[in-house]
Amino acid sequence: MTVRSSPQFLALPFALLAIAVFFAVKEPAFLGPRNLTQLIVEFSIVGTLALGMFMILLTGQIDLSVGSGVGLIGGIAAVLVFQHNWPAPLAMLAAFTAALVLWLLMGTLIVKQRIPSFIITLGGLLIFKGLFWLVIQNSTIPVSRGDQDNLYSLLTTYYLPSHLGLALAAIVAIALGLLTYFARAARHTHHLSVPPAARVMAQWLVTAAALVAVAHLFNQFRGVPLSLLILSATAATVYFLTQHTPFGRYLYAIGGNEEAAVLSGIAVHRVLIGAYVLMGVTVALTGFMTTAYSGSSTTTVGDLMELDAIAACVIGGTALKGGRGTVWGVILGALIMTALLNGMTLLAVSPEAKFIARGLVLTLAVWMDVKLSR
Repeated sequence: MTVRSSPQFLALPFALLAIAVFFAVKEPAFLGPRNLTQLIVEFSIVGTLALGMFMILLTGQIDLSVGSGVGLIGGIAAVLVFQHNWPAPLAMLAAFTAALVLWLLMGTLIVKQRIPSFIITLGGLLIFKGLFWLVIQNSTIPVSRGDQDNLYSLLTTYYLPSHLGLALAAIVAIALGLLTYFARAARHTHHLSVPPAARVMAQWLVTAAALVAVAHLFNQFRGVPLSLLILSATAATVYFLTQHTPFGRYLYAIGGNEEAAVLSGIAVHRVLIGAYVLMGVTVALTGFMTTAYSGSSTTTVGDLMELDAIAACVIGGTALKGGRGTVWGVILGALIMTALLNGMTLLAVSPEAKFIARGLVLTLAVWMDVKLSR
């Protein structure tokens, strides 16, 4: 479970800081509560999808179909709610089930028929895009804020009241403190090295202060966005799976050396299929949030999101060959990608320049991965 060395990992916060400073100088509104809240909503969407891609990349596989899948799954739910008058929870459950089935089928094809994931998911990209356009009939399905569609549309438009946001920040800070304490106690019990108590306390105080400050900043606009809570829950789940379960260890082992994993008795096929099913879960969540954030299900929803997800993972230190990466790296990578796109939008950068910038970032990220893998 190797990750990047400390100097390399520390480069990510410095890169994020440089991006923030550049755009803040060019446009002071970049650091305003309104724009930062919008940036966090966009970050939550990209980050959720990137966390699913992270588990796929850990095994040395890839998924190019997720962008089209985001549009398709969001479109299915939108059509069921706004054209067929389904209750939003039932429509979202149906679309969620469709995502699980589709990614289960793709994962099964890849491992059972030994077809490269690049080919299967490239085919999925085209198939899902075509199905998406058929589902919405090449039209625009508005996502409004009526009573029956409340749950769907509020995924990216609901904000916690100010007192709840601050209370949540305090609860998370306390939970992190308790986890740090118990982890330190466990290492001490097993006679393992532990960092100095003063340093641990200082780190916790800084983290707690940052959480409260962020919640206060959100409260300057509307409050903590619901989409951030969805991302946080997803990140916590993926972190637990990859760091504290046999399934997570198997993901790293398969990406590190699949043949050795087979010889070790790991059910490689089952683990790979499980990774794709989990990818389907994050595609569904992202599909709902992206469609709600766009305000409608239209033919462009999900375009190129697979590239943003891959770039976020690789920027964060996840190896394309598998076997290396962390959840925190993916989160930082997604935040860097989102800050870059948000800043360019705020500066009214032309669409063609945005495409060039995204391509350059992806190319640079892959080049860095190749260099670090040698």
